[in-house]
Amino acid sequence: MSARMNMFDNPVAAKVWKHIIAANKAITDSSLPPATQELVKIRASQINGCGGCLDMHTKDAAAAGETALRLNLVAAWRETTVFTEAERAALELTEQGTRLADAAGGVSDEVWANAAKHYDEDQLAALVGQIAVINAFNRGNVINRQPGGSYQPGMLG
Repeated sequence: MSARMNMFDNPVAAKVWKHIIAANKAITDSSLPPATQELVKIRASQINGCGGCLDMHTKDAAAAGETALRLNLVAAWRETTVFTEAERAALELTEQGTRLADAAGGVSDEVWANAAKHYDEDQLAALVGQIAVINAFNRGNVINRQPGGSYQPGMLG
């Protein structure tokens, strides 16, 4: 399997991805915990079926010290005891923010309020940004059929 196009060789695509990558940099520079950032990226990528992003973010999380147990349980986080209450709130917000078409009201007030109990306003802004950015990456990669499997931790900076 190979990608339909190289998104960094095409001048238009490269401009688009440059801006999305810059948005992601604002999130990585925020006070939102790095482990939470990776969990959000992994969960959204699972929902969206993005092999390229799952390959990248599970490997980057493992390289940063995330345990195999937690990585293996992200998809079933509700039925586990390995995630903090704050991480659970972030994962719920991620699911509702990723599955917008599944619920007429989008993200519920209850889910937002739960996240707001665990994260300050700057962290919430980063969390919302992370959900939006990873969904953009997922959609681009799925449309382009970007395969997973060959990523090495840190190779894209």
